[in-house]
Amino acid sequence: MTTVLTNKMTSIGKTVNEISVNKPVLLIFLRHFGCTFCREALAEIADKKSSIESEGVEIVFVHMSDDETAERYFKRHNLEGAIHISDPDCEFYREFGLVKGTFQQLLGFNVWIRGVEAGIKNGHGLGVGRYLGDAFQMPGVFVIRNGTVREKYIHKQASDRPDYEKLAACCVV
Repeated sequence: MTTVLTNKMTSIGKTVNEISVNKPVLLIFLRHFGCTFCREALAEIADKKSSIESEGVEIVFVHMSDDETAERYFKRHNLEGAIHISDPDCEFYREFGLVKGTFQQLLGFNVWIRGVEAGIKNGHGLGVGRYLGDAFQMPGVFVIRNGTVREKYIHKQASDRPDYEKLAACCVV
């Protein structure tokens, strides 16, 4: 995994490893941008961004789209200027052990119920938009400090909601 941390460049021209030497990195692997839960995650992170960054943690997104498309989605969710990595081949996802979801993980009953809640009740849109990435790819969140994974959250279902602030707090001094 160290190789991948030193090889993949972010949108600011630094690797995750380089950023993690100066401060913890909350590395958020997104599902495709057409996903209700991806939109929900972006909205939640936008709400918590100032709280997380005030603790000295840098947020970095990994997505499967091209940079231009990603930047439009970030801007739409009040995350303009977000640091991100484009990984259309899901190489970075695989290096972090993030797998393709099963039918149950992606479309099971509980996922549908949460999809209705996130889509209708919380306003993130119901159903799947354009895929803009691999619709089967599962998301995850990792906290990297000095090139080492210090904490992680691997989604069991596409609809899971990690506690981003709690994850980030693991490396706050």
